Amino acid sequence: MSSSQIDTPSGPARAHLHPADGPQGALVLGHGAGAGIDGPDLTAATEAARAEGFSVALIEQPYRVAGRRSPAPAKRLDEAWVAVIEHLRANHLSNLPLIAGGRSLGARVACRTVALTGAQAVLCLAFPLLPPRRGDKPPQSRLPELEAVEVPVLVVQGESDRFGMPPEGPGRQVAKVRGDHGLKSDSEVIAAAVRAWLPTVELG
Repeated sequence: MSSSQIDTPSGPARAHLHPADGPQGALVLGHGAGAGIDGPDLTAATEAARAEGFSVALIEQPYRVAGRRSPAPAKRLDEAWVAVIEHLRANHLSNLPLIAGGRSLGARVACRTVALTGAQAVLCLAFPLLPPRRGDKPPQSRLPELEAVEVPVLVVQGESDRFGMPPEGPGRQVAKVRGDHGLKSDSEVIAAAVRAWLPTVELG
């Protein structure tokens, strides 16, 4: 594993690279809003992808690198993510088909930017379908972010996730696992779901 700092419009991001031997593709994953890249679900997905011949890059957004816990606005997150992937595709992950993804906030970023990154599929760990209720307003579903993705999607979701359960759809599989939004209960099942899905993605 190696790490590299990458300049973005919002300051430096950091990529933690886990190369595979003779990789057939690359998986780039982002973290959740208040946590880093060492969550058990991200670890499970990383190990599963490498076992399937994918090099993996775990990305720390600039606000995390700067030591802040509160996420930047969506536009800033998306800009930084696109800049990181452009850098990786020109350097460490050149000539490799790309799958993008992440957990929670990172999954949303990967979905929103798929057309800009050229990702051929998206892996969503704990997609936060419904935001917390504020006042009397009903929460506005984030399903349109998933629905807008035109490449294959795998959502790995805890059965008791307080943010809801995304539905399956055309090109979108949903793997339900034990646990809540933290996805800390069943890393082996998470890894198995990722390993089963990756070979179904047609890489160009």
